[in-house]
Amino acid sequence: MAESSSTSGGDFLDKKSGLTKSLSGLPKLTEVLVVDDETMDIKRLRATLHLMFGYDINVREATTLSGAIDEVMKKSPQLILLDDDLKQSADRACDSIPYLRRIGYEGPIIVVSGVATRNRRKDLMDAGAAEVLHKDDVDSVRINEVLPKILSSIGFETKPNS
Repeated sequence: MAESSSTSGGDFLDKKSGLTKSLSGLPKLTEVLVVDDETMDIKRLRATLHLMFGYDINVREATTLSGAIDEVMKKSPQLILLDDDLKQSADRACDSIPYLRRIGYEGPIIVVSGVATRNRRKDLMDAGAAEVLHKDDVDSVRINEVLPKILSSIGFETKPNS
């Protein structure tokens, strides 16, 4: 007979999140800004980050470039996940990244794009993106592949995977 539990399942997710953290060797991120105008994409990125880093991570959100600038000026995040095409404000990541750099944000910016062609990736990297991920590829495995390289390049120590 299966054991009954009065918990909501959060303890299972917390353990899974802790296991993911310990296996990944990633440093503890505490502040991430997600810039996207699609609510479902924000929720998916938030859930992915919580799965990877636990629920201590503060995932802030902005739906426009001006909202992102306000959030960065309030408190600089350790990482920005930036949608390539913010339809509400007609901002493209190639144009948004320089604005974020001008206000003093020096951390990594991962662009999440629906069009991750070789030319588009080159343009985004030239504009200052640390990495470009296709929207369909954004999950904990793919983020876990790119974060150690990005974070170690800016001074975070990453532990090798065991």
